[in-house]
Amino acid sequence: MGQRALPLPAARLGRAVRTAGATDEVSGVVLLLPDGEADSHRRPSTLSYAIQLPFARALARAGEGDGLAVHVLRYRCRGWNADDAHPAEDAVWAADEVQRLYGDVPVCLVGHGVGARAALRAAGHGAVTSVLAMAPWLPDATAAGPEPVKQLMGRRVLIVHGTNDERTDPELSYRLAERAKKANRDTCRFEVHSDGHALRQHRSEVVALAADFVRGSLFARSYARPVADALAAPPPLGLRMPLAAGFGRSLRH
Repeated sequence: MGQRALPLPAARLGRAVRTAGATDEVSGVVLLLPDGEADSHRRPSTLSYAIQLPFARALARAGEGDGLAVHVLRYRCRGWNADDAHPAEDAVWAADEVQRLYGDVPVCLVGHGVGARAALRAAGHGAVTSVLAMAPWLPDATAAGPEPVKQLMGRRVLIVHGTNDERTDPELSYRLAERAKKANRDTCRFEVHSDGHALRQHRSEVVALAADFVRGSLFARSYARPVADALAAPPPLGLRMPLAAGFGRSLRH
């Protein structure tokens, strides 16, 4: 007899990450979607969750006065798994869970690698108003059909990619950004020159960019000038915007 496949465990939301100075009322939520693998039904490692916590705390600090709560999603399994797209399904579940917990608050999906693709895919959920996709893992259009972009309409979309990324192709995220921009003018993309997949070399600038985008998208704060310029610029300028060294030190200048 063939071995029966065991059902996947349920996805879970990590505890809300909030600072001591945060307002009591939650007015907006970031869902952090970790990286994963192309194909795997193994449970995610605890490390994949823990890696996201410093980033979650940084975003929570930036939005503490706005009522921001940050949750890291624990996937059912590590893999995207072809048409099953498990992380994208889990992201939709998580957005439903946010509505159950907090009511009608705006959600920003923030993902890295496989999680970035999940964030882009799940953007059509009614609670989602914005998406930040960092070093997204995307299929080559020659091997599969084009990644959908219609679900991005009406959302603010920021893609960030290191130019030296050897795990996920920056050119594929540029091509997706080109297609997304045609469907949704509120799309921009930043390039982090000389950085790799983990975006560690310019971590402080990446975190500052993410915090600025989250606050501007969830709470109608003014975007930093480079972000506003990137959103307004036509392709290719707004889709190949360099992330300047020192971004975040004097955001409004």
